[in-house]
Amino acid sequence: MSAELWPLAMFLGVCLVLMMGYPVAFSLGGTALLFAFVGEYMDVFDSAFLEAIPNRLYGIMTNETLIAVPLFVFMGVMLERSRVAENLLDTMASLFGRLRGGLGISVTLVGMLLAASTGIVGATVVTMGLLSLPTMLKRGYDPALSTGIICASGTLGQIIPPSIILVLLGDVLSAAYQQAQLDMGIFSPETVSVGDLFVGAIIPGLLLVLFYLIYVAMIAWLKPGKAPAAEDLGIEGRGEFLRRIVKVLVPPLLLIVAVLGSILGGFATPTEAAAVGALGAMLLAASRGELSRDTLTDTVRSTTKVTSMVFVIFIGATLFSLVFRGFGGDEAVTDFLTGLPGGVVGAVAVVMLVMFLLGFILDFIEITFVVVPIVGPILLAMGLSPVWLGIMIAINLQTSFLTPPFGFALFYLRGVAPPEVETGDIYRGVAPFIVIQLVMLGLLALWPTLATWLPSVVYR
Repeated sequence: MSAELWPLAMFLGVCLVLMMGYPVAFSLGGTALLFAFVGEYMDVFDSAFLEAIPNRLYGIMTNETLIAVPLFVFMGVMLERSRVAENLLDTMASLFGRLRGGLGISVTLVGMLLAASTGIVGATVVTMGLLSLPTMLKRGYDPALSTGIICASGTLGQIIPPSIILVLLGDVLSAAYQQAQLDMGIFSPETVSVGDLFVGAIIPGLLLVLFYLIYVAMIAWLKPGKAPAAEDLGIEGRGEFLRRIVKVLVPPLLLIVAVLGSILGGFATPTEAAAVGALGAMLLAASRGELSRDTLTDTVRSTTKVTSMVFVIFIGATLFSLVFRGFGGDEAVTDFLTGLPGGVVGAVAVVMLVMFLLGFILDFIEITFVVVPIVGPILLAMGLSPVWLGIMIAINLQTSFLTPPFGFALFYLRGVAPPEVETGDIYRGVAPFIVIQLVMLGLLALWPTLATWLPSVVYR
């Protein structure tokens, strides 16, 4: 096999292993080691690349930015345990339920609020699937529309900060940006931070929510039988209802302001803001009488499991990237992207298309840790804004939760949906929202200032 084909064979090999159902981290690391040993035996791979592994692992262990991951996960799990979603759904349903499409609007808005306060897609989709899907079906909502709204709004945690994917992307893009500048001969490189991505994601995230709401409203107006108004939601008196709104909405909003406001105001780094969020989530749970020893134990265990999964995948992806570079994969990708017609526009279009297609079979973490370190330095060396590129990638990866057959949001909802809801209903329901996300991706490509304007104002 010629030397140019080794990187391609390695990438196809890991995709095949993942599709066979093996764990992601061990698939990445195991495939890399297998190709490294075979390559060294055939004298096409230099084992010296493997000597960099200890330094890479030490860099992961001492990376302060990545401390935000367990803190944000803890914050999200604690809020899930404190029944924030349940209270928000009840209140929003009472507020909008009498309108056609009102329940759908309520679920979308709650998804936005949960995204801005938890950032965990799985927990949001499962929680809203358990709480809102039976109610929507009972009120006569179309099963496809109901499941599509829940899945799409549940994935807003991917783009609306604080988002775990933005934390991971921020770390990976920071390294890629510095490498790109060094390759261009800039030896005092600028940096891009997680905070830059957080600020840059606010406008695209809110626009995405607006598009969701417009779609739900249009369906309710054009096809009222699919999203009827609720006749009786048991709304209490005006005074009592206003008190309930204040009691339910104010604490999560204060937590969002505390986390994002401390970042936007320059008072805290994302890692420090994550610590504020974790403490705020505990206080919120305590105020609702949900903070107990059992709750804290379950939260810590769940946080440890999720965090361990992320970092083990990170380690496996690091090993994969090293071996991929050892086979000359980065040079092959550089030659391919720079040789495409259309220059930087063609290169970005191909990368976005490849990421979108990989989203059908791979998780967003795998794409972030495997693909972005390879293509990131190349695209950034072409003069692209790292904030714009990061938000483009984040929105693209958000679709990986919705695209069949392996979209995780689809699996989450399928696991808690009533038997009468068919898998085909879920697939049909998410299709329009995938189109909406692709439209948002196109708008961001046409107007990069949607992502870059706010950071330029905040960090001026």
